Amino acid sequence: MLIEKAHTVPDSYPLSLNSLVSGCNQKTTRDPVMNATEAEVQVAADALKALHLVFESSGSRVTRYEHNMARAMALPSQSVAVLAVLMLRGPQTSSELRANCDRLHRFADVSSVEAFLDELAARAQEKGGPLVLKLPRAPGAREARWTHLLCGAVDVSALPVAAQSDDFVAASELASLKSQQLSMQRELDELRALIDKLYSELGVNKT
Repeated sequence: MLIEKAHTVPDSYPLSLNSLVSGCNQKTTRDPVMNATEAEVQVAADALKALHLVFESSGSRVTRYEHNMARAMALPSQSVAVLAVLMLRGPQTSSELRANCDRLHRFADVSSVEAFLDELAARAQEKGGPLVLKLPRAPGAREARWTHLLCGAVDVSALPVAAQSDDFVAASELASLKSQQLSMQRELDELRALIDKLYSELGVNKT
């Protein structure tokens, strides 16, 4: 939430504890929706401070908080944006991530998002290991979704998986392949007939 608000309400950032609570309990663009108390948010902020993921700002009568994720985890701003949106909105496809990241970072295209997702998924163990995971495609879904691993491993075996395998051929594609096959068969038959005619005219016996 701190990452989001740094971009969307820069004039109010860093955030006070009251603003932190309001942001955490925001009802729109959130999955899951939370109902955290001030004490719970304070405990979370203190835990993030211990990990150097959050700083307290000085010079104000009210304590304010700002994130330090990019520096603490040695991540580019694009990766931070992707992780923030996954944390705020739950598992998403790369297309959804591109649209939902727009206020945090404007990706040129979906392939740009996928490049950073692949990089996060292949993060070396010495750097802390992978930070995202590509989930199996759900039944009825056209694209696979991605989820973050900042809360630990995900039990993929418990997720519903589309019945179609990776080598599944859509009905329209199958019809096109059959049409091409028939066309090739006609051309082959025509070539055979032409060869038979040439053999006959030249008086050559086929063996």
